Amino acid sequence: MKTSKETKAMKRYGNIYDKICDMDNLRLAHQNAREDKLFYKEVKMVDSDPDKYLSMIREMLLNETYQVSEYTISIINDKGKERELAKLPYFPDRIIQWAIMLQVEDIFLKTFCSHTCSSIPGRGIKEAYMLTTKYMKDRINTKYCLKIDVSKFYPSINHDILKKMLRKKFKDKRLLSLFDKIIDSYPKQTGVPIGSYLSQYLANFYLAYFDHWLKEEIGVKYVVRFADDMVIFGASKQELHSLIHEIKKYMKDNLEIRVKDNWQVFPTNTRGIDFVGYRFFYDFILLRKSTCKRFKRKMLKIKAKWDDGKLPNYSEWCSANSYIGWLKWCDSWRLFEKYIEPIVNALVAYYKFVVKKDAKPKARNNAVIKYVNKIYQKKGRVAA
Repeated sequence: MKTSKETKAMKRYGNIYDKICDMDNLRLAHQNAREDKLFYKEVKMVDSDPDKYLSMIREMLLNETYQVSEYTISIINDKGKERELAKLPYFPDRIIQWAIMLQVEDIFLKTFCSHTCSSIPGRGIKEAYMLTTKYMKDRINTKYCLKIDVSKFYPSINHDILKKMLRKKFKDKRLLSLFDKIIDSYPKQTGVPIGSYLSQYLANFYLAYFDHWLKEEIGVKYVVRFADDMVIFGASKQELHSLIHEIKKYMKDNLEIRVKDNWQVFPTNTRGIDFVGYRFFYDFILLRKSTCKRFKRKMLKIKAKWDDGKLPNYSEWCSANSYIGWLKWCDSWRLFEKYIEPIVNALVAYYKFVVKKDAKPKARNNAVIKYVNKIYQKKGRVAA
């Protein structure tokens, strides 16, 4: 007799395609897809007559004549790694992908394990951080750590395997045909494009059954996966060395992907867990070394400008606020004191004279006080 968990995992969903084509769903898809993109020509075009352009998309979908547009390929440097970004036009492709996800996102979310993070609403870096700190409270069973990531994960996803997995979850033939069309549109024989909204979910879904295998069949208690980066805790080196061989075999046999050769098994507290921007120890948490170096360099640049009588620019102001957020979650008193304290006046001045320049004096004053308090929140101080 199947358990309720197994029944839920095996459930297949149908009657979705017509909901994707519904005009209300397409309107909501456009509203979501256009966020932060109001300056795009295609967004302005659709905004000029939404019913006209969304009706065109609806006809494409209902008649199954939609063909995926050509990708715009660009290469970016992501912290020393070259990554290929492949983007589709806003109209009709991004709107269609949003329309799909509005109807299937909950189904994907039900499939993901609780330790799966990245590109999931409410389960980003902070959730991975919280899970790691929670697990490390059990010092006996987290004495050692296995740290792995998948080699060239996005470019290695096998189209045929992904399609078979989607057929385990969905039975709507028109939806599956649309998924196939989008998957096969990528100009390479394997992989899903980095930069596509749907790809984030497809990539997580590709590892979803691996996650279940790891937790439910192998019985791993403490694991956190952030995209294709994983930390797995154990009580001994032997169990983790044995586990890595099982993981390699599963990934090769079932997913045709492989673990990077730089996987490591090490004592948790001696080296700390370098994960999601932090180094986790049992009694304290530090900012990752490379992140810390970038932080220092950028804050010193802001200080030099301020000492020269110049305000930071918008990018620098945003960067400083972002790092303040990072510092909040680790033991960073000295970093805050040495690198944030000297530029507080510069940040406040930018907020007062640029961000809130058009506010009424009283409203601006209240806003500045709130902003200062936010900066000093970590140190328990308040603005006068």
